[in-house]
Amino acid sequence: MRVLVAGRTGQLALALARRLPQDGHAVTALEAPELDLTDAASIARAVEQAAPEAIINAAAYTAVDRAEDEPELALAINATGAGLLAAAAAARGLPFLHVSTDYVFDGTKGAPYVETDPTAPASVYGRTKQAGEAAVMAANPRSAILRTAWVCSADGNNFLKTMLRLGAERPALSVVADQHGAPTFAADLADAIARMLPRLAAAPAGDPAFGLFHLTGAPWTTWHGFAAEIFAQAEKRGAKVPALSAITTDQYPTKARRPADGRLDCSRITAVHGIQPADWRQSLARCLEQLLPATPGR
Repeated sequence: MRVLVAGRTGQLALALARRLPQDGHAVTALEAPELDLTDAASIARAVEQAAPEAIINAAAYTAVDRAEDEPELALAINATGAGLLAAAAAARGLPFLHVSTDYVFDGTKGAPYVETDPTAPASVYGRTKQAGEAAVMAANPRSAILRTAWVCSADGNNFLKTMLRLGAERPALSVVADQHGAPTFAADLADAIARMLPRLAAAPAGDPAFGLFHLTGAPWTTWHGFAAEIFAQAEKRGAKVPALSAITTDQYPTKARRPADGRLDCSRITAVHGIQPADWRQSLARCLEQLLPATPGR
């Protein structure tokens, strides 16, 4: 298929550009100014020129703390723009896949969230992503929304690369140990989307292939647990690693409130699409092969 990917330099967009051609898809990846989600005319023009057979929205305003000061821009990209892109897909009879986040929940459930749980975002970013989900579903009944969390890769800026950088610079690091979730590697997300695409392209509106889905890595952990595994694997590859200590969220205040427990139950995507959560520890090892080439003799 001809697939239009909104986003070109983000982690998931880059992973999709690498993965989808493996299945024979022709990918057009665009971002502003060619595809500006704050500009309806730009969206219409990009879709017209790309003439896609499916559209994936991998673009978003993801600066969680900065969104508290830029709510209008975050809303324009994450909600209004997402809805306009979904509507453009609907006008052509195309399936639409939209990526969302665990931040649509406040993290107080005390158990993994399922797709039917009520949303209650605790930040501007979360509220704009929640609004985006609603806009997408209202605009295109052939939409699949994929909620994920803690996205990492060898590209862009993310927790993994920050830990490696700080670990090389500092003798000791403190990382929050009371926020629960699961890392998700962009390559695993791209693989899941590639596996979903054929069914999304063939299915009519109302098919279980569409609707809300959760997908993260497995098993669940904390940011501190993730950091500990990063440094354990990095040390084996010859990297300098710091002493690691655990702190609470209260000891590391941020402008936007994060979900204390953003674990997502991924059983629906397994039941409907046959996709199992990937073991993030194995994905981390593959990512570190790119970021930390093995030291000779080790």
